[in-house]
Amino acid sequence: MKKLFSTLGKLLFALPFLIFGVFHIMKAKEMAGMVPAFLPVHIFWIILTGLGLIAAAISLMINKYVKLSMFLLAVLLLVFILLIHIPAIKNPMFEPMGLLKDMALMGAALYFAATNTSS
Repeated sequence: MKKLFSTLGKLLFALPFLIFGVFHIMKAKEMAGMVPAFLPVHIFWIILTGLGLIAAAISLMINKYVKLSMFLLAVLLLVFILLIHIPAIKNPMFEPMGLLKDMALMGAALYFAATNTSS
């Protein structure tokens, strides 16, 4: 039962990242406005982020390089928090749900990184 829950948990965690990654690539132009203004070539960052999300999801699904990929995913989520969510706090229309979601996902990624015993 523990193995079933562990496998199911990994898949349920990875699948949204796979989908988000694909959406980043398919909708790069529409998402470019989310990239902070001080970064050049916004579409590049959206596509790079999408590729990173896809790579992290696949890594977790096939159980290879999980420690590294989950640590890098946590770093990516921290970048989202610092560059997107924190600056948005000063906006009177700020909604904390994205910030809290990314914090929770970052925590889960760090947990997977710390507890995975595979290569």
